[in-house]
Amino acid sequence: MSIHAVSPLFVGRARELAALGDALVRARAGVSSTVLVGGEAGVGKTRLIGEFTDRADDAMVLVGGCLELGTEGLPFAPFTAVLRGLVRELGRDGVAALVPGGTTRGLARLLPEFGEPGKDGAEARARLFEQVLGLLERLAEERPVLLIVEDAHWADRSTRDLLSFLVRYQRTAGRLLIVVTYRTDELRRTHPLRPLLAELGRIDWVTRVELRRLTRREAVAQAASILEREPSPATMDLIYARSEGNPLFVEALLSEAGGGDALPESLRDLLLASVERLPDETQELLRVASAGGQRIEHDLLSAVAGLEESALSRALRPAVAGNVLMVDGEGYAFRHALIREALHDDLLPGEHTRFHTRYAQALDHDLSILPAPRGAIELAHHWHSAHDSTWALASAWGAAAAARKSTAYDEQLRMLSRVLELWDQVPDAVERIGADRLDVLKQTATVAHLAGEYERSIALATAALADLDYATDPIRSATLLRQRGLTRYDLGRPGHLDDLRQAAELTPADKPNKLRGQVLESLSRMLHMPADWPERLATARLAMEIAHEVGDANTEAHALISFTWSHSKYSEIEAQMEAFAEARRIAYRDEAYNALMRCAISESDALEGAGWHERAAQVAREGVEEAGQYGLARTSGTFLSINLAEPLVSLGRWDEALEVVEHALDLAPPAPYRASLQGFATDIALARGQFDRAEKLLESSRSVLARGTYRDQTVLPHLCREVQLLQARGEMEAAMGAAGRALEEHDLLASPRYSWPVLVTSAQLLSAVVPPAQAGEAARSGGAALEGLARLGAALLPRLRALGQELEVEGDLQQAQRLTFTALTGPDTPLEGAVEPFAWQFKAWELAVGAWASLRQPYAEARSLVGAAHAALATGDRQEAAARLARARELAGRLGATPLLEQLDVFGRRARIGGSDEAADGHPLGLTARELEVLREVTNGRSNREIAEVLFISIKTVSVHVSNILAKLGVATRGEAAATAHRLHLFDASP
Repeated sequence: MSIHAVSPLFVGRARELAALGDALVRARAGVSSTVLVGGEAGVGKTRLIGEFTDRADDAMVLVGGCLELGTEGLPFAPFTAVLRGLVRELGRDGVAALVPGGTTRGLARLLPEFGEPGKDGAEARARLFEQVLGLLERLAEERPVLLIVEDAHWADRSTRDLLSFLVRYQRTAGRLLIVVTYRTDELRRTHPLRPLLAELGRIDWVTRVELRRLTRREAVAQAASILEREPSPATMDLIYARSEGNPLFVEALLSEAGGGDALPESLRDLLLASVERLPDETQELLRVASAGGQRIEHDLLSAVAGLEESALSRALRPAVAGNVLMVDGEGYAFRHALIREALHDDLLPGEHTRFHTRYAQALDHDLSILPAPRGAIELAHHWHSAHDSTWALASAWGAAAAARKSTAYDEQLRMLSRVLELWDQVPDAVERIGADRLDVLKQTATVAHLAGEYERSIALATAALADLDYATDPIRSATLLRQRGLTRYDLGRPGHLDDLRQAAELTPADKPNKLRGQVLESLSRMLHMPADWPERLATARLAMEIAHEVGDANTEAHALISFTWSHSKYSEIEAQMEAFAEARRIAYRDEAYNALMRCAISESDALEGAGWHERAAQVAREGVEEAGQYGLARTSGTFLSINLAEPLVSLGRWDEALEVVEHALDLAPPAPYRASLQGFATDIALARGQFDRAEKLLESSRSVLARGTYRDQTVLPHLCREVQLLQARGEMEAAMGAAGRALEEHDLLASPRYSWPVLVTSAQLLSAVVPPAQAGEAARSGGAALEGLARLGAALLPRLRALGQELEVEGDLQQAQRLTFTALTGPDTPLEGAVEPFAWQFKAWELAVGAWASLRQPYAEARSLVGAAHAALATGDRQEAAARLARARELAGRLGATPLLEQLDVFGRRARIGGSDEAADGHPLGLTARELEVLREVTNGRSNREIAEVLFISIKTVSVHVSNILAKLGVATRGEAAATAHRLHLFDASP
């Protein structure tokens, strides 16, 4: 009787195979997608992928796996493997011809065949990501591409980042299917892959498939296929109970126990038993191979084993035939990681040290056996596993340098951390690496910041500073203080300004030097409060002069931008544009991409703040395109998309703004950028009455803002949206509370550009509750709910007016906001007897309408026209009221601003002006007179019983009226009905 090592029959995976097949069909049609395939170890992920790729037909199959070395991964391992496979198939020049832009310096970070990498820095990583995606796009033009990333549970951070980028932006690649496999049993609560899977799972084109264990019937079919006969029920009972349906365990049990006659004590024994049946020389080679990791190159295994080629082949063949090892490109892979782990764990202490030492020596002799930075990192791993502290430290230092060239900051951080861990064990560590411990701490703090480990960066910088004598070592002290200050700023922590000021004091002032220029530029950029602006101006000027003298174009351009912001005003926008253009010229001299992007960001932001919306949009759009050319689409490009969406919203080009937002979100921007982008989508959703969508968007923004401390430009617009949504929902008391907290908890005088919208939003809320002129009357009479709200309004109004008097006005945009605020809250001083209140109000609204019209902001203009129409009607001028109403309706209609259109319709019906269609009975929204009475009481918060008592009708009749009201208003609850009444001003006191 023969026993197959692997079941010839593929069982229990028809549904999963069909899901992958459907995804490939969609990819062939040009609809890209991703499938995440999870399952515990041994459940059959590899077999599923193998069966699927066998059916892939015309697709180009690119396979790369994540590598595991102890508890460490290798940066970009699967993508390096894919690239090597492409080079083998197409040749180096063939791959290079497919790279967008014709430059392969980014890919050189993965394979040395592509030459030397370009400059290091934040942009290098972004360019690498863009080039990998561009390569896949070009390949997919020829035929469908199937990219398989195996064992993502071992993925290093760099691999996870690149994978996330490709998945989010794969729709641009056309015919691309990405399949990712991972072990679910490895995903402990703190495993770094868990948040990535959750994040990717929310993307529309991502599907998750989790392989379950086999049912008993499926396990029987698998066993029968392996044994070539049906096992006895008793045997199958034992095997199924022990394996619990894990296909690998079923297979191993059958192979080990000859059908289940004897069971091993543990899985390790079971897996090692399959190895022990192999020849002794093969077992010895497998033990050597187990120290090399899950996958091992042939040349490296040959060098470590010390066997002649014929002897090596003779030892390998039984392992491959016995399905313990599989041929994998230019090397070998264990059929299952559990087999390698069991072998490695079973090594004797002496064997463990000896084998890892052999690997380290082989790599030391010829590091080119493995591609960079994998070779350097594996070398460090093996010296560390061999317990050789001296060489472990030295190789970790070298691996850190190799990881930096690949922009693999997380791996660089891990290697530098190992250097610090081993430092005290190596007496001559300084001589070994050419740097002292403080230098290592300084570099590790910087890399921790780049890797996003902000807390750790602060701790490392603080530890280094504690060991430094500022007087005797001022340069390193200043460098570390600057690093800690930058990181504290990113975390919103106090002390960042103190760090930077102290760093500035420590840098030599007698002779210009690059570090002093950098410190002063960083300091000037972080001085935001009005009281600090004189210092910001002087510091930026000095940084600019120093950077110019030492030839640091990047710092000089940044300093000029900060200097321009320090002294320019929105009323002097042309002068600002000239200064930003000069900063751009300086940055171009040294290809300072970061400074160039900041120029575009600053220009578009200043133009928008001044109310020059068209030019702001043009500059931002050009900046987005420029960011793509520099490989910075995900970072600077998405930030500039924020600056593009804002003027488009102002100009009423809402659909275009939504397209910009969606495109930027597809690029997976940093969380704060995502929150800002979603903020503009929220503005449009609120204006169009899409309140459920607005709530979802706001919830997403809340989760981001809760994790950090952000500046007014992010926080204050969010507060406005919170108030507006509560008001739209009819939760007026909660809206009033939110507005009151905004006034109390924020220094609104510090940021006029972002504070004026807060004041206007709060004033609009008060006018919806009760007009300021009638607050006192409403507080004395009216329903209990209205009376309570009026009291809140009466308390809030004086604070609002006081802030409005103190807050500065700079530029046409803020002037328009100030005029709107004044029209909403009334004059600052009592009117003279000769001026009628409503005549004054009409004039105030007319000024606001004119200001918004000149700025070409149709939504703000339409809302101001509503105020002007009310005021005109109050003065008795129905013709002027009708004209304002018609213009407002025209603007709102173009925008699709449904709530405003509804408000205009109700106002026109009540006033019988503007050509509004009347209901047969003359009442708004088709409500009867009695239904309007009931709705008024519902809006006042009365129950059905209370309404029945007030209107002298039965409770049952009230219930019928309420049901009719909900149906006519198209709402589901009494609260929504009340919200609609508030929004449409159905029960406002007549002018």
